[in-house]
Amino acid sequence: MAHPPLIAPSVLSSDFSRLGEEIRAIDAAGADWIHLDIMDGHFVPNITFGPEVVKAVRHVTTKIFDVHLMIAPADAYLDAFAAAGADVMTVHAEAGPHLHRSLQHIRALGKKAGVAINPATPESALEYILDIVDVVLVMTVNPGFGGQSFIPASVEKVARVRRMIGARPVRIEVDGGVSPDTAPALIKAGAEVLVAGSAVFKGDASAYAANIAAIRGMRRGA
Repeated sequence: MAHPPLIAPSVLSSDFSRLGEEIRAIDAAGADWIHLDIMDGHFVPNITFGPEVVKAVRHVTTKIFDVHLMIAPADAYLDAFAAAGADVMTVHAEAGPHLHRSLQHIRALGKKAGVAINPATPESALEYILDIVDVVLVMTVNPGFGGQSFIPASVEKVARVRRMIGARPVRIEVDGGVSPDTAPALIKAGAEVLVAGSAVFKGDASAYAANIAAIRGMRRGA
């Protein structure tokens, strides 16, 4: 790649009792986007938070809020998350019967539209919506929990998605098990936005800048 990847720390791995402080810390440490995992205990086996929490922390940073909707159905909540301050809103291809309509709705709200695919979902699911998305999120673990092991087959999947996208202005984002060890192959395959949770929120806030730099493949201060 001609430029370093964007790093989107997932606050799922942060200290929720200090969420605003944690977001300020990763902002100062060099995060490009702030990744907010929304889980409903139905589409995925975990529950996180909803639009009111997103709204409550929106003021602590000007960085892009990358809202990953691991919920089904998603359509009924798009307006609320848009109003709460989401910049990028990503829905799962598996979460509803009308993916094209969901993406159109996100764009009509003035937001960047993203589509996510789970590890068992083939990239062919993206074929008919690539012209109306801004981000394709390739899940490199099964969604629902942080700290899972990276799925190696995801690297070639990212490469296939990269070829499908072609010259379209669509970013490839990856989420799950991203670390200094797994990031280089993902970047080489075409990933442009790396979501990282435990690899960023390792240690205290003083370590976050070095953790982010390591995922980018850079020395701290380089």
